[in-house]
Amino acid sequence: MMDHVRLRLEPDDNRTFLVTCPALPEVTTFGETDEECVSYGRAAIEEALAARIARAAEIPVVDKAPVPSTGRVLMVTLPLMVRFKLALYWNLREVGITRAELARRLDWNRTSVDRLFRLDHASRLEQIEAAAGALGKQINPEFVDA
Repeated sequence: MMDHVRLRLEPDDNRTFLVTCPALPEVTTFGETDEECVSYGRAAIEEALAARIARAAEIPVVDKAPVPSTGRVLMVTLPLMVRFKLALYWNLREVGITRAELARRLDWNRTSVDRLFRLDHASRLEQIEAAAGALGKQINPEFVDA
């Protein structure tokens, strides 16, 4: 699962950093500090992921992009609910069903199912869990060392 995503920081000529994401080439932003770069980078990554989900496009499961040879690299951790929604998206594609079929399996309206895939919507964990169950999956959270 794509828990962490690499950001590449290149110094710009106005005391800022150009921030890009090798795994998601459409991500481009900037920041003056590492904290700003991570914050703006995370927001840009979430926007790129949301756009790919809306287009039913491919999203890499793991950040396998080559490590940039220039610039600095910072790792961004995606919010947990974003990771759950991405996992649901990948599993829906893996199982090979549509959102309409997922709605039928859950006996929900289509709008409710569509919200599960909107990264800006505050879905409840119970909803994600129910959708996973309808795909024959279960959520297996675990704690790992920080």
